[in-house]
Amino acid sequence: MKIEKLKEVLHLGEGQNIEFKFPCPDAGAIGPAVSGFLNSSTGGFIVCGIDETGKIIGIKNADMMAKTLGQVLEKNLTPKTLVEIHIQKIQNKNLIIIEVPAGRDPPYAYKEAIYLRKGAETLKADIETIRDIILRRQVEPERWERRFSSADTQKDLDPKEIQAAIIEINKAGRLQFRISEKPITVLEKLSVIKYGRLTNGGDVLFSTNPATRYPQIRVRIASFTTGRSDDKYRNLKSFEGPLVPLLEEVFGFIQRTTSTASDFATGSLKRKDIPQYPPEAVREGLVNAFAHRDYSTFSGGVFINIYPSRLEIGNTGKFLGGVTPELLSKGHISVLRNPDIAHVLYLREYMEKVGRGSILIQSACTDYGLPLPQWSEREQGVTLTLFGIPETTGGTTEIAGETTPEMKRMLRAFAGDMARRELQAILKLKDDEHFRSAYLKPAIEQDLISLTIPEKPSSSKQKYRLTKKGQSLPNQK
Repeated sequence: MKIEKLKEVLHLGEGQNIEFKFPCPDAGAIGPAVSGFLNSSTGGFIVCGIDETGKIIGIKNADMMAKTLGQVLEKNLTPKTLVEIHIQKIQNKNLIIIEVPAGRDPPYAYKEAIYLRKGAETLKADIETIRDIILRRQVEPERWERRFSSADTQKDLDPKEIQAAIIEINKAGRLQFRISEKPITVLEKLSVIKYGRLTNGGDVLFSTNPATRYPQIRVRIASFTTGRSDDKYRNLKSFEGPLVPLLEEVFGFIQRTTSTASDFATGSLKRKDIPQYPPEAVREGLVNAFAHRDYSTFSGGVFINIYPSRLEIGNTGKFLGGVTPELLSKGHISVLRNPDIAHVLYLREYMEKVGRGSILIQSACTDYGLPLPQWSEREQGVTLTLFGIPETTGGTTEIAGETTPEMKRMLRAFAGDMARRELQAILKLKDDEHFRSAYLKPAIEQDLISLTIPEKPSSSKQKYRLTKKGQSLPNQK
């Protein structure tokens, strides 16, 4: 497969620094490359299981190797930072993809050695270069999450939240703590306590009520009766607390207050409730808002607006590092405004596919049969808008049979007789097997579409057309 096609399939974005590794990933070779990408201005991707010509070989025991690699990097990289590792299957072969954001705290070392990227090479940095990096860093203002908080580590820390973090991090296996380890030691290892003092990032993550010191961490949710932004809201709530419980509380509130569709499957008396918005998209949008927002202004915050047929998740702070709405639709290297906060969220498995969360959101909406989401940047910050099925009276819509929103979206895409690949292209679905099983087969079984060459189902000239039932269904409310 051509390299450019691989980038597209893996959602690595355009113009990114990418290094292919084969045979099996070895921390001794990958650690220096990660250090080099962290010390660059752009970051990069390391893809294990593909040779330099683009041939896909794959990685055996990929799960175990990815876990081991993550633990080795976490142990030997200094200062601590988020380096995301995940497994992606292509052509039935597992690849390990390592995403390295541009570091905010250079110089980064692997096993006490500092590396730089020069073209496609990774080289050890000389003394003069290291000195220059340190001098440049000293003149830059310290970011908000690294400044010291006025919180009292004896009175204001939340022991239950620290214990919850230890359990989740140990379960994920990206870092290991002893259950009996002292809370202060845990937070020191997470780089949110320094010299015995809690940082602002640590305050947001682990204090009982950080809003008493930083009111901007509160989340405001407004629910409107119509789709107009100037309409009076029917409900207004404010949430506060440590970041992760706050995130979960907000997510739960959105799930409870947005409408659901009820799907009664053919031949079954059981009802399946389908949320108005894909839960994966909502959760990813919230995590991004919490992790990437600008916490430095007291007038800032995370705001969520719930309308009958759209959901807006906004946060203060503009796009960083040249990120644009167009880049978000293709995948990009993540630019982290709050790497310490993001690192803890990653260790607790709240952040995955760091620079490609936008791709996950789009895929979830597409699979749900919904319009693509939109990102916009205004003076007050960045807003993600998810478009859903309009609410009906009572907040519940019944879907006849097994006709899902995804299938209805496919039916609306028909323009005469159409081939499978034409439909997939319009719906932006790349997985052939998923399209056949989740779209075509159920639609044929429900007599919504028919084959133009029924006597030759596997014909290369096969196309599909709407039946009378299929023609009427997409317009039903």
